[in-house]
Amino acid sequence: MTYFAHLTDRAVIAVRGEDRVRFLQGLVSNDVDAVEPGKAVWAALLTPQGRWKADFFIIADPDEPCLLLDCAASQSAMLVETLSKFRLRSDVSIQETRLVVHAAWGGLPDVATVENAIVVPDPRLPEAGWRLLMLEPSAAAKADAVAYDLHRLVLGLPDGVRDCEPEKTLLLEANFDLLNGISWTKGCYMGQELTARTHYRGLVKRRLVPVASEAVLPAPGTLVTADGREVGQIRSSHDHCGLAFLRPEAVSLHLEAEDHRIVPRVPTWFTTVLAAEKSSQTAGVGEASS
Repeated sequence: MTYFAHLTDRAVIAVRGEDRVRFLQGLVSNDVDAVEPGKAVWAALLTPQGRWKADFFIIADPDEPCLLLDCAASQSAMLVETLSKFRLRSDVSIQETRLVVHAAWGGLPDVATVENAIVVPDPRLPEAGWRLLMLEPSAAAKADAVAYDLHRLVLGLPDGVRDCEPEKTLLLEANFDLLNGISWTKGCYMGQELTARTHYRGLVKRRLVPVASEAVLPAPGTLVTADGREVGQIRSSHDHCGLAFLRPEAVSLHLEAEDHRIVPRVPTWFTTVLAAEKSSQTAGVGEASS
């Protein structure tokens, strides 16, 4: 079954000019050279200290030399202002557009529906579906943003503005390394040093993990505990399905949030890394106690 939704909480920024690729390449976590018509990349903008500031999909406009940033609407103005500060003498213009964002999953809508849309696969997971940029909301978009929210929560896909803590969250904590949001070969970008050090030294102390509960999950920031000990916190959720920052060793423990049982639902793309980090954290605790 095909689901097609207009994402009203998304906006699109246009980056034009001769230096647009080189300009973004020095600022974001992923390889902008890989962007081409029909292929997007997911990338983050970090603080100079390597903490999350924003994330977006970078999409090539097939009709003109322009890169389009599919971003959170609440961050659009901030991103234009922040990116503009780094222009210096670069041949780059940055401005908000009137394009609207749709998502499709389970299959693409019929050809007539997407005829004038810019369509790219979501680069994070094949199951995530497609991103569609259009001039106006489509009347064919029968699913709503809630349906899409449940879709991404079940898959374990972060929503940056709801799941990351500005100027605090590390990219590996939010699984950018596992969801194709980081290039390890592209060269320097703002905040790269901490990101690389976290990766190569195995310093990830918490991860964003899908969770479920028989009760409605509590508000973001609610502490998750195991035997009275804090092991994480709830992030975004809808009804009984959500995401939580958890210490890797906590996924096999009895977890609670506001006296309700919380059950981790580790997706297949996550199991190997989480198991390795759980083993590493457990070993570290044992070494420290001895």
